[in-house]
Amino acid sequence: MPGQFHPRGVTMRDYSKGRGFDRVLMAVAATFLTVSATAAFADPARSPAELAIDAAVPLPEPANVPPPTASDFKIETTATVPDQAKTTEKALEIKPAETATAPADANTTTSTPPASATATPAEPAKEPVKAASNVAPADQPVADKLKEMLGAKSSKYFDRKAERAAVEKFYTTREYAPVWTQSGALTASAKGVVARLKDAASDGLNVGDYPVPDFTAATSPDALAEAELKLTASMLDYARQAQSGRMHWSQVSADILYPDHPTDPAEVLANITTAKDTNAALEGYNPPHRLYRELKKKLAELRGQGDGPVIQIADGPALKYTPARGKKQPEIVIEDSRVPQLRTKLGITENADDTHYDAKVADAVRKFQEDADLKATGVLDERTVKAINSPKRDRAIDTVIVNMERWRWLPRQLGAPSLGNAYVILNIPDYTLKVMQNGGQVWTTRVVTGKPGTHATPLLTETMKFITVNPTWNVPPSIIYNEYLPALQQDPTVLQRMGLRLERARDGSIHISQPPGEANALGRIRFNFPNKFLVYQHDTPDKHLFAKEERAFSHGCMRVQNPDQYAAALLGITLPSERYTPEKIRSMYGHSEIDIKFPTPIPVNITYQTAFVDDAGKLQLRKDVYGRDAAMQSILKGARGKDLENVIARSQPGYSRPAGSSLPSNVAFNSDYGSSGPSFFDRLFGPRTPPPPVRVQRPRRAVPR
Repeated sequence: MPGQFHPRGVTMRDYSKGRGFDRVLMAVAATFLTVSATAAFADPARSPAELAIDAAVPLPEPANVPPPTASDFKIETTATVPDQAKTTEKALEIKPAETATAPADANTTTSTPPASATATPAEPAKEPVKAASNVAPADQPVADKLKEMLGAKSSKYFDRKAERAAVEKFYTTREYAPVWTQSGALTASAKGVVARLKDAASDGLNVGDYPVPDFTAATSPDALAEAELKLTASMLDYARQAQSGRMHWSQVSADILYPDHPTDPAEVLANITTAKDTNAALEGYNPPHRLYRELKKKLAELRGQGDGPVIQIADGPALKYTPARGKKQPEIVIEDSRVPQLRTKLGITENADDTHYDAKVADAVRKFQEDADLKATGVLDERTVKAINSPKRDRAIDTVIVNMERWRWLPRQLGAPSLGNAYVILNIPDYTLKVMQNGGQVWTTRVVTGKPGTHATPLLTETMKFITVNPTWNVPPSIIYNEYLPALQQDPTVLQRMGLRLERARDGSIHISQPPGEANALGRIRFNFPNKFLVYQHDTPDKHLFAKEERAFSHGCMRVQNPDQYAAALLGITLPSERYTPEKIRSMYGHSEIDIKFPTPIPVNITYQTAFVDDAGKLQLRKDVYGRDAAMQSILKGARGKDLENVIARSQPGYSRPAGSSLPSNVAFNSDYGSSGPSFFDRLFGPRTPPPPVRVQRPRRAVPR
């Protein structure tokens, strides 16, 4: 028909005869016809049949008409060809992509088909898709076992609640994937941890406290999961004991007080498992102090190790050397890869790399067995290997080990960062005090420390807040009861002759003090670092005691040989602009107390180092004046109960009132200072909760009969 477009291959004869019906429908679907568009171009002169046909012919769409949608199409089929109609309708199902909706044109009419014509059959509900696991397929069986063990048996491997919680959270976040193995083989991280645990003896620790599971024998998921948790437990134990110690300081004596710095299990797990070098990361939990590292080197030297890790002889078959016996029995020499390590361990320098268990090696093994109280056979059997691997022990080694342990109690940061890491460190057994700054020694002096027993100087870390020039000596309650009251019983005037003041409050408590001056027991300067033991550092008029080699003579406080120089060194650090010198300090001497406060307190660390390395690099050993080494060695060796109590000096702070102590009736008091005078602690360090007041039982008057 002129002026009309017909689909290719479709003629009017095809339309009129009803042939090619399926071709017509396919052409209509392919060209997206709309009824409204064809109506606009209809010719009124044409017959209804022709118009119906023309309505199906595609025409160009006007620019302002929105694109057709799926709802614009309605395919009707006749009942004469049901199968063909259903097939064609399914083929024409349209699922357009999501598009932006254009504004409706005013001249366009949209016909919405009935709901029955557009409804989509309901699809059956799909099962939720399971998230992909991050665990490697080869490790999934181990992960499943770890989940099971941590859910029901975690207390079997971790006896600390905090560790159990941290481990469970750690493995949960990684979907219980093992961290120490991959596909059953040890990871690089695991190898580093194992190496550190096996070398624990180099840091004065006990290798047996950190057992390493045998991963080569773990061939099943159950065994691998159990080995995983055991290695994790040993790693956490090592980190905790390397940082805080194998024992708590309170187990040794009641006059020790250091700030606790326990490990965080979650932090340890995160730190070690993400470290590039797990060996170094785990070793980093040991004390960072230079004096500790120097002791570690000396420990290796004492054991004959030198630098490097402790050599461990691996387990294996027994090695025996059989010498030749005539022609009938030739010499039998066994070859084993462990022999070079054995040569090094036993000090054989000749043919150090030789793997043959020859006569020289057998003789060295026989000599070792004799020294170790083993049967001297010259055969490297299981007992001999264990004895060789055990750390060498003697008095010097034991002393070094307990001193390394005490370094674990001290703060990781000894000094004040804002003052160039300045701090004071006093070593009781060496009777020395040092002022340190920027990693070097600023000043040092001799000191007198407390007598062994109840007057032992406590071990502590505190901060020095001020110094007092021309101090008043406030006599401690223990000295009042144990020394002055008995002296007053013998001579009621003894306090006056000593220049002491006796004051009594209305509540019955008494206070004895000595005014400032040359004869004052504290000398000219007192160095104050408030602490619960009521001890401090001070000058003394008894200068002759500093000439003695052993200087444990005080009631617990520390006497300083050159207090004016000490004060100048401290004030030069905390008040550098004031330019304090020893001469300036001495010019302040008089009869009135003068407090000089520190804007930034300086840490004071009172330590007990019976083993240390001097400036020349030589190991120095000192007398165990308070028995601290003996107590710690008993604990490390497993002593418990009454035996341990016998070697621990339980020096309690404060004082104990002797039975029957009383104040003579004819003693003279200087004054009444009221019922609410300052406490002993307040007199020393300023206001704080005071200790119990000293009360004196006054003698009863005779009752007339």
